[in-house]
Amino acid sequence: MRPRFPHWSPRWIVFEDDDLLVIDKPAGVSSQAADPSLPDDAPMRVARFLEQSGRDPYLGVHQRLDRDTSGLVLFTRRKEANPAIAKQFEGRTVKKIYVACVENWRAKGSVTELRHQLQKGKDGLMEVVRRGGQEAITRVKVIKRVGSRFMLELELVTGRMHQARVQLAAVGSPIAGDVLYRGAPAPRLMLHATRLLVRHPKNDKPLTLTAAPPPKMVQWLDEGDIGERIFDHPELLQDAIDLACHRRYGLLHSAGERVTTAFRLIHEGGDALPGLAVDVYGDHLVAQLYGDDGIWADMSRRDRVFDALDRLGFAGVYLKVRPKQANVIVDSRREAFSPKAPVRGVAAPDEFTVLEEGVPYRVRLADGLSTGLFLDQRANRLRVREIANGKRVLNLFSYVCGFTVAAAKGGATETSSVDASLAILERGRDNLRQAELLESGKHQFFGEDAFRWLARAVKKVDRYDIVILDPPSYSSTKSHRFMADKNYAALAADALRCVLPGGTLLAFTNHRGVSQAKFRKMLASALREANVEAEQLKDLPQPLDFPPPLGGECHLKGVLVKLKVQ
Repeated sequence: MRPRFPHWSPRWIVFEDDDLLVIDKPAGVSSQAADPSLPDDAPMRVARFLEQSGRDPYLGVHQRLDRDTSGLVLFTRRKEANPAIAKQFEGRTVKKIYVACVENWRAKGSVTELRHQLQKGKDGLMEVVRRGGQEAITRVKVIKRVGSRFMLELELVTGRMHQARVQLAAVGSPIAGDVLYRGAPAPRLMLHATRLLVRHPKNDKPLTLTAAPPPKMVQWLDEGDIGERIFDHPELLQDAIDLACHRRYGLLHSAGERVTTAFRLIHEGGDALPGLAVDVYGDHLVAQLYGDDGIWADMSRRDRVFDALDRLGFAGVYLKVRPKQANVIVDSRREAFSPKAPVRGVAAPDEFTVLEEGVPYRVRLADGLSTGLFLDQRANRLRVREIANGKRVLNLFSYVCGFTVAAAKGGATETSSVDASLAILERGRDNLRQAELLESGKHQFFGEDAFRWLARAVKKVDRYDIVILDPPSYSSTKSHRFMADKNYAALAADALRCVLPGGTLLAFTNHRGVSQAKFRKMLASALREANVEAEQLKDLPQPLDFPPPLGGECHLKGVLVKLKVQ
């Protein structure tokens, strides 16, 4: 069985009696479930821990922290305690003190009071407005300064969504590590709920609860962002891995119809571990090192990573090395790039089954750089599954037919999978067979260059309800040379010519030089070239296990194009 990240740890409990339980919530843990089908919030996790400990799992929820904010959260343990605590929070008599790390704090004086009107903007983020919003009041005091970096104490007089984050950003000092409000580079959001002052619901006596700022905040204040040097600090490395595990808790504990045993555990800079990606495949991990020189030329760094991953309790750890220049890879099965034996633990079977949203797929961990499943497309495969019922589906550059399996699972009546490799397509056929979907409809496999096949389909006016377009960033065949940043629009135009009126094109690129905005422009150009109109162009988000780096974009860009019914 694959290891399960613990529901909770006793060391995260700050205070507990018959009426109250106060935790020091780690960063990465939600205060409430964002996805009810993958419950991973603090109340659920604490309740499971209490139940396992033989205690009453009841928890009354009275406050929230953002997922990536750490610190104190108070729960009631008896329903009878709820009215007294609720009255304090609603009446703003609870004193909430935070610490935050920022750059370039310019306010003068020992205490600065920030007053703003806040409201939610069109992008869903909070913003400062001149009138019409909700009043937000935060008192700010400098605790310590190191160069241009400051640690601030914040007293939140009001409790608005993202209050401290948006107010500090509004005065030119966004919180370090804040992806949403453009904070300075940092390994996490540098915001921590450090003190909570309440009156006990039983005797009305003052109760002061404290949780010191985590070491990562102190380290950032002293040194700034250390970037790739995090791999030289075993404690900070372990802390970053633990944070990633908290963020993937729902996947690590997934069960039932949505059980998923293949996903990304660590995603490079998005998890403050630049140049490192780690994927879960059942009982095993696959560590991917980006760049065989520079950051990973030091073998001791590699060993520290492998040792830390080994301590997570998986059966084994495999290695994939991805050079900066992909064209140096003549044979991706070479030991230098993809060792056949695991670097830690025991070997996996040559081929075995993993589950994604309950659907089985076959993978190979020791067979070159590719395993047989592109994990970043999990949410998009589910999206295809949800819209495919009764549809005719074309999957171009299909690889091992992951999208085809999803479409068949969703009830597609006909699928066509196109890939240049007959051997790869046979693995796709096996995926359908294993999922007991090969006989579910008409499924065709075309071992041919996808560019030529598509050109012929356009001439034949062969049309589909759903077309999936996910080409490689670079491709070179005897008859065709393709570069996504230059040739994608023309390829997408041909794909659109194969979409029925009212049908859907799902277009993707993982070319890191193509931004989401540029990709949308390419598809707009493709619509004009194909002489068709779109009813909808919708950017497709990635799964939560592929977070973008601070100030950057996700590597995978996706757009759903739904054509108008003529």
